[in-house]
Amino acid sequence: MSPRGRFLLATLCGLVLAGLVHIAVVLAIPTFSEADALSRARTGASLDHAMRVHTLATGSEPAPAEAWLPIPDPAVAVGICAYDLNEGPLRVSARTGPLMLSLAVHGRRGAFYAVTDQAAVRGGLDLVVLTRAQYDEVLANEDENEVSRDVRIVAPEREGYVVVRVIAGLPSQRAGANEAVQAVSCTVDTEEEETKPGG
Repeated sequence: MSPRGRFLLATLCGLVLAGLVHIAVVLAIPTFSEADALSRARTGASLDHAMRVHTLATGSEPAPAEAWLPIPDPAVAVGICAYDLNEGPLRVSARTGPLMLSLAVHGRRGAFYAVTDQAAVRGGLDLVVLTRAQYDEVLANEDENEVSRDVRIVAPEREGYVVVRVIAGLPSQRAGANEAVQAVSCTVDTEEEETKPGG
């Protein structure tokens, strides 16, 4: 092989190796990062309600705990609650109102389910996030004569978080949007809740 051919082969091998290393590093970042969205969400997690993010307070001093989130659209109130399905299924309950509300369920690899208040039944929206085993157990124990209004979602991973967004079309609606976010509850679903009448 000529010196020029050896040089081109070595250059090509170096580029391929550099590309593989780059891809491996990029894919490993979420695993080694302690500041990813899920980790940060869990530090502020309180499974009694969604953690509210005041859209106008992100520039205040001192910064609120939620300021790690990207500065949202001033017309959108945002809340977040983290979950660990090892503790049990997560129930997210929201009441609809005059402002548009959406829920998005995320795992470490990104969002895997989203829904708006258009899917609400009688003014209520109940999501239950479960593992496959928890889902099978709920189905096995379910009363066939009882209609459930729950939207059941099988999560690809045991840990994740739910993002709540409420749109305020006018500046005067921002306070109402924040209140609507705070009214959403994220709780560990118990057997009593699963078997109560009306789901």
